[in-house]
Parts: sequence; C-alpha cells; structure tokens
Amino acid sequence: MNYIICLILGLIQGITEPLPISSSGHVFLFKNLFNTTIFDNSLNFEIISNFGSFLAILFIFRKDIMELIKNFFGFIFNSKHRKNNKDGFMYIIKLIISTIPVGITGILFNDYLEEHFNSLNLLAFTFLFTALMLFIVRNIKGTKDSKDITFTDAIIIGLFQAITIIPGISRSGTVLVACLICKLKRDDALKYTFMLYFPVSAGTMLLKAPELLNTTTDLLLPYLLGMIVALVITYFSYRWLSSIVKKGKLWKFSIYCLCLALFIFIYFR
Repeated sequence: MNYIICLILGLIQGITEPLPISSSGHVFLFKNLFNTTIFDNSLNFEIISNFGSFLAILFIFRKDIMELIKNFFGFIFNSKHRKNNKDGFMYIIKLIISTIPVGITGILFNDYLEEHFNSLNLLAFTFLFTALMLFIVRNIKGTKDSKDITFTDAIIIGLFQAITIIPGISRSGTVLVACLICKLKRDDALKYTFMLYFPVSAGTMLLKAPELLNTTTDLLLPYLLGMIVALVITYFSYRWLSSIVKKGKLWKFSIYCLCLALFIFIYFR
C-alpha cells in the first residue's frame, strides 16, 4: 500500500508542481479525500518528492543556469568582458532581491502558518485566490525582456512570492502573475518564475532536511519511487505549461481552481 500511495502522490506532485495550481494543496486534498494517514511524518515524503521536481526543472534550465553563472563570475573577475556579462550579473542580483521577502517571511512565520493555516476551508479560499489572480492576467501581453526587469519589478515580484508561504497558494502561479503584471513577455515571465524556484526550493529543502532523519528504513524505497515519478512527470508537466503560457491560455487554470474550490466547499461542508 505504501508503494501505491507514494506513486499516486508522486504523480500528483509531478503534475502540479510546475502548474499554477499548488502542488502542496493538491497533496493535502488527496490525503483528506481518501482519508489516508500516509505515514506519521508525511512531511518527509513531500521534501523528497519535491526534490524530484527540483531535479527535473534543474535539467530543463541547465543551460540557462550555466550561462548565468558564467556571466555572474565573468562580470566579477573578468574586467575585459564585464560589459558582455553585465546582463547576466544583474539578472542574478534581481533574483536575489526577489528571493529576500519570501526568505524573511518563511523564517519568521512558516512554522506558525503550517500549524494554524492547515484546513480544507483555507485551501478552498486559496484556490479561489489563485483562480482570481490567473483570471486577472488572462489578457496581459508584456513587452519587457529579461534584461529589462527593473529593481522595482524584482521587489514587487518578491513581495508577491512572499505570500506563497501560506499553505495552498501556488508559488509558480503567484510569481507568474506578478511577472505578467510587471509587463514581462510570457516567455521571460515563465523563465523568471522558475529561476526563482531554485533558491526557494533549495532553501526549503535544506531547512527541513534534518527531519528526514526520522524516516524509517521501510519507507525509503516507497519514497524513492515517489521521487522518481515526480521527477519524470514534472518534466512533461512543465513542457505543457510552457505551451499554455505561450498561447495565453492561463485562464484555463483559473476555471480549474474555481471548480476545485467549489468542490471542496460542497464536499467537505
């Protein structure tokens, strides 16, 4: 049974992690729908399955990441080519700026929110919130390239990302909405959204990694299965999201989140 549950949850994680519909919200909903007490410390599984998604997205953006790293250190240590490396250097600086708000709020409030904001009613409202945001930006077509992101844009995006520490609010959806509000082109908005995924996801995994020591040995293989499933499915799910964003069809996710919120209100009333 552990293998089946981990496979299903890995599948849910893989499908929903890149999509603007909250992977953690879907996993929480699944557990309540099927009334499963999946392991006494299910947080461990979420950390491991998220690592699978992390690896998939890292693979997708590997060339962009290597180029940014090259430009960042080239700007610092190679004065002759500093001008050519400036855009990449500034891009990383803005990513850092956008990460600071969620880092501060996460450190200060994460434990409190996980303890007190963990209910189905709240989950329904967060899905409604996501639906509203995605609907608002449905027709926005930005004009800015990555190099045109300003420090103000970076701060605004960072503040939007900070609210995603509330359980059930989609990080990718919220940040993508913020990027579109800041008038980034759809491709560049998607890229910035997932470049921000790396420091946030890595930081979360590092902070919660000590809890993995509580994992019993008989769960290691089921957890590994879930991670592998999440890794593979996340790759294809991102490709699907990329196609939808380019076509300006984010409103479809808005309808989905609205229907899901109504389902939760009715089913768990």
